Amino acid sequence: MKTEFERQTSFGWLLNVVANHASKEFDKRLREKGLTLALWPTLMCLWEKEGVTQREIAQMSKVESSTTTRTLDKLEALELVERRADPESRRSFRIFLTGKGKALKEEVIHLPVEVNQALLAGLEEEEQRTLIATLQKLVGRI
Repeated sequence: MKTEFERQTSFGWLLNVVANHASKEFDKRLREKGLTLALWPTLMCLWEKEGVTQREIAQMSKVESSTTTRTLDKLEALELVERRADPESRRSFRIFLTGKGKALKEEVIHLPVEVNQALLAGLEEEEQRTLIATLQKLVGRI
């Protein structure tokens, strides 16, 4: 392993370039649907499980609670989610998708798959599997 930093062989730099490209491409595609990349983690959480609290969404999406508040405000303004009183706590709300929010899933759920496929298209299938397995191993250690 090299001890000197060389950008062209730096794991962190290379990963950052790929991640930034993927984020920009994904955000561009989401904007065509009236969404942004910032809204995506919350939508994904709600598509997986509705009726959760803001705190649970923040934990599931690995986003700060204050950011989740702003995200929910935006999603509510877009009429994609609604806050309902939590019967177990007077101070919190449960978050639910509206019909529009549920229908949106079918319009956008394929977008990250397409971005990933485009990014990986230059690799052989075996290289793709190895890359994904290696990244899963690294993520599992974090």
